[in-house]
Amino acid sequence: MASSPYLDGRGRRRVVVTGVGLLSPVGLTAPENWQSLLAGKSGIGPITRFDAKDFACRIAGEVKGFDPGGFLDKKEIKKFDTFIHYAVGAASEALADSGLAITEENAERVGICIGSGIGGLPLIEETHRTLIEKGPRRISPFFIPGLIANMPSGLISILTGAKGPNSATVTACATSAHAIGDAANVIRRGDADAMIAGGTESVITPLAVGGFAAMRALSTRNDDPERASRPWDKDRDGFVLGEGAGILVLEEMGGAVARGATIYAEVAGYGMSGDAYHISAPSEDGDGPSRVMKNTLKDAAVDPSEIQYINAHGTSTGAGDRIETIAVKKVFGAHAPKLAISSTKSMTGHLLGAAGGLEAGITALAIRHGVIPATINYTTPDPDCDLDYTPNTPREMKLTVAMSNSCGFGGTNACLLLRSV
Repeated sequence: MASSPYLDGRGRRRVVVTGVGLLSPVGLTAPENWQSLLAGKSGIGPITRFDAKDFACRIAGEVKGFDPGGFLDKKEIKKFDTFIHYAVGAASEALADSGLAITEENAERVGICIGSGIGGLPLIEETHRTLIEKGPRRISPFFIPGLIANMPSGLISILTGAKGPNSATVTACATSAHAIGDAANVIRRGDADAMIAGGTESVITPLAVGGFAAMRALSTRNDDPERASRPWDKDRDGFVLGEGAGILVLEEMGGAVARGATIYAEVAGYGMSGDAYHISAPSEDGDGPSRVMKNTLKDAAVDPSEIQYINAHGTSTGAGDRIETIAVKKVFGAHAPKLAISSTKSMTGHLLGAAGGLEAGITALAIRHGVIPATINYTTPDPDCDLDYTPNTPREMKLTVAMSNSCGFGGTNACLLLRSV
């Protein structure tokens, strides 16, 4: 039997990205994000969501100017936490960008997998104040559905009519990379023809900022916020909390080609691994992050020497950046210095559960446009971090194969391999 161009080397259906929806501190749409990233624009500034004067960290990457009224009516807006608003906005953009119409005929073949690392913490804090100040009878009946982590998938299904597989991942900062990889596998095995997949997060709140600060995970460069997120720089002092959403439309390649869809890239590989080491720190030898990259290369049947670019996890923490560098060297060996690596978290901050979705979308755009976004704020090289981090200036490069890394608390890791088509 003749092989099909729409099956991979293992006989699985090939999966492509046909729509990108991005919402972050540097833009309200995918094109705005892309232009900001190429301009080296930082989205980090003083926290405005609450009075942070008593906090060790007083900076964050806030989304500015987003109007959920463009996607939901006023009654619906009040029912749901901000992370759900963000998901609806990014999913709406991704679906419109893809040109995919969800109809009665295909509804059961279109699914959704959108996750959140933390969920509706702002609504929890707000409702707790209501409970203490006004009593239990003033708690909204929409409180629980307004905060649970699977509600973005549920609500977007209701709004779009998508009746296919519907789920949500919750794997800390690897959440949306896992969501995209899991969704790709749903299509690969034939359980759906298209999936709306990614992640969303909005937890710039007193508890979240205070909690991460108590772990000494956050930068305290409060007087210079735009330069606070500085992955691999010797003077990095922690990550900067961000918010937003990154959601993709994935489709079976044959169907996408048949309807004349624009294809950004193919999701050719997906890997997972567990550190089995520590609740919040990666092991010193980079074991978990190295294995997730190896698993992804194996899944895609790609040799390490074929990889040109890695959109790294690169959070700007002392241990995390150093250990990710170790992991890259373990996987790529002599090829490691030839890789272009960058962390767009230097501009967006760390979107936690939404980071992988945002960065997978950025990686797809990099492949489509042939430009690698820079790592900004890289001024003082760290001897322990000695690879090519695409410092401060974007780089034009015809990309055929790229990877995106995500790692989460609990030792959970995800990696996506995207390839040009």
